[in-house]
Amino acid sequence: MYAELPAPAGLACLWTRTVSSPTVQRVVPDGCTDLMWTPASGALFVAGPDTSAQLASVAPGTLYGVRLPPGAFPSVFGVPAHAVRDLRVPLSDLVPSARLTSFSSMVEFCASRVVVDPALTATASLLRSGDVESAAWEIGLSSRQLRRRCLDAFGYPPKVLQRVLRFDSALKLAWAGKPFASVAFEAGYADQAHLAREVRTLAGVPLGQLIRP
Repeated sequence: MYAELPAPAGLACLWTRTVSSPTVQRVVPDGCTDLMWTPASGALFVAGPDTSAQLASVAPGTLYGVRLPPGAFPSVFGVPAHAVRDLRVPLSDLVPSARLTSFSSMVEFCASRVVVDPALTATASLLRSGDVESAAWEIGLSSRQLRRRCLDAFGYPPKVLQRVLRFDSALKLAWAGKPFASVAFEAGYADQAHLAREVRTLAGVPLGQLIRP
């Protein structure tokens, strides 16, 4: 069972996942990063920004997570997001001084350090709705400067960030029950075939299978 909880300002959400037997969970890219804690082992891990689906083995029990929105990773963990792209890293490797022993301490740790940068929010918004060159012009950056900003803050080069954000928008629309043709149009794909190709590339399975209960 997966559940999301309201989060303090600056965080995307708090979440828990409880399973009664070992299972494998497909985790798809969404541009976010997570701090995760398993009470049974005491393990604290940071999940970096993914570029494709990850198959995670989940042990029986409850896994607790704090999800950071796209662009927030460096302010909390002190390193560029691209340093942990597609990785799961012990928190102690990034912040050796952190001493977290409960879900509430995880939340406090992230909430006290996160910085919401309006410039990064604007960057993500522009890339969701337009092409990379137009986004760079609107922000007032060169293509090279935009690439550096995106790699450090989001973990992706601009075109990959654009694909991930568009895919995340499409997935939310599909979960809401929109017909796939409408999903493709509203999320900004050329057509439904384009949507299908991108979903297979980023998630590894067709959209219908991905949103199946």
